[in-house]
Amino acid sequence: MPHSKNKLLIITGGSAGIGRATAELFKEKGYQILNLSRRPLPPHLGQHLQVDLSDPNWPNQATAQIDQTCAQRDQITLIHNAAILRKDRLQAASAELAKVFQVNLIAAQQLNEIVLPHMRRDSAILYIGSTLSEKAVPGALSYTASKHALLGLMRASCQDLMGSGIHTACLCPGFTDTQMLRDHLGGDPKIIEQIAAANSYHRLLTPKEIAQTLLFAAATPAINGSLIHANLGQRET
Repeated sequence: MPHSKNKLLIITGGSAGIGRATAELFKEKGYQILNLSRRPLPPHLGQHLQVDLSDPNWPNQATAQIDQTCAQRDQITLIHNAAILRKDRLQAASAELAKVFQVNLIAAQQLNEIVLPHMRRDSAILYIGSTLSEKAVPGALSYTASKHALLGLMRASCQDLMGSGIHTACLCPGFTDTQMLRDHLGGDPKIIEQIAAANSYHRLLTPKEIAQTLLFAAATPAINGSLIHANLGQRET
């Protein structure tokens, strides 16, 4: 039988929503899983490392265990999925800005610096952006700004990884049926219905659909440096 690669998925925010669906799918495909988040990952899915990414000093408690888990892996896929979404505006956003940027952007780069020395050719670094990585809506200033910055981090990653055999991409999901989205919309079924009607299929995406797109991106070096929209074809207004 051909040699089966010793593959590892490292994901942040893998305990729910898109992260949970991604951990489940990669597990099915033979990856071992390491999740970093506050909430636990079910033990059958893989290893959980409880960290609070909003604390700038989180690497102090996590680096040794990450190093141990990454050692001697043939292939590592690193997915930066954790994010927080606040309702804030230009008139009053500074109070939350540092925390949002820490979770949505800075923690990703901190994790890059820990994992990158262990990554061999055919590994991948994938960033979860948003439709708000390229545009904006009212009432989401810190999230929008952080997702714009995350796209820049991906593009810089591509340039700095030239010749390494490690590829990168930023996947921007459309409106996906997650608890974070429903909480942000206040659970209002009319608003959810309106949002669902704004794409070609008149429905929300499922977390599994985003997970399937991430699996494709992890295995496809041709998309190195790419911004990928997975949104069912949004109607532009």
